Amino acid sequence: MLRSILGGFLDLLAPARCAACDEPMPQASCFCVPCEALLDPMDSGGAFAFGGPLATAIHRFKYREHPELARPLAMCMGPSVLALLDAHPVDCVAAVPLAPIRLRQRGYDQAALLARSLAGMVKLPFASDVLRRTRETSAQALLDAAQRRENVLDAFVAQERARGLRWLLVDDVRTTGATLEAASDALMRAGARRVQSFTLA
Repeated sequence: MLRSILGGFLDLLAPARCAACDEPMPQASCFCVPCEALLDPMDSGGAFAFGGPLATAIHRFKYREHPELARPLAMCMGPSVLALLDAHPVDCVAAVPLAPIRLRQRGYDQAALLARSLAGMVKLPFASDVLRRTRETSAQALLDAAQRRENVLDAFVAQERARGLRWLLVDDVRTTGATLEAASDALMRAGARRVQSFTLA
């Protein structure tokens, strides 16, 4: 009861805001009603198609210093992830690690923040360091599909503790899938039983 009262009081002091347009909302959510109406849900592999308000929210999350958007964006992923886990149960959650140079520039790893929030929601352990990058890679956004695959080939290594476990691998955006495939391959080489990837967009 006290927690509910305190939560309502805090909402009055700092009301929830839309992740895309930043407009105040009457209750905690990710998007306001007009922005939510423009989202395009995906059938598999990701929660939504990239574009519109979601693209704006991801841009704010990654490039405009809004790490606090991780939790509401993960909440948007939650129903799709729960449906996925009903069909394909997993043991642990991991994130595609950000390149060290970009981590230093940004100050946080957006995929890790999403994965940690998701893991908490679905009551699974989050393995923050089971994957690491072995080398710096060029920005994938500047490359075509073939160059993307070459760019991330053998760019990841997984720890031995991946062995025998079923993994949910999380990233913010999937374009060609090259990065997720390379990270999944690293987990499988370390002996993972299965890797299921999922993205916000």
